[in-house]
Amino acid sequence: MKGGKYARLAVKKINEQNAFTLIEMMIVLVVISILLIVTIPNITKHNSKINNTGCEALTKMVQAEVQSYYMEHKSYPENIAKLEEENYITNDQKKCTNGKELIITNGVVSTSGTDNP
Repeated sequence: MKGGKYARLAVKKINEQNAFTLIEMMIVLVVISILLIVTIPNITKHNSKINNTGCEALTKMVQAEVQSYYMEHKSYPENIAKLEEENYITNDQKKCTNGKELIITNGVVSTSGTDNP
């Protein structure tokens, strides 16, 4: 008889367990959805700002390399490829992370102004 008593206690304990109701689950999902709706636009806005800041920093670094080239050769490089050829910059440093290519005009480094995929 003892075995039956324990089985009934186990079933009773299972029936007494509290669980989340459908309404509680829906409230949690709504709160999570609201948090996502608020945070995702902020993340994309900051990502664009970070890419632009990185491009500005790369442009200034390449401008410093143009000045180094000028000090050594007494003339400005014709194009960005010349800096790479002379090992002043690497292939990765010819283009910003946002897709804009760097160009040299009369010794001044700027971006191409076009977003390349």
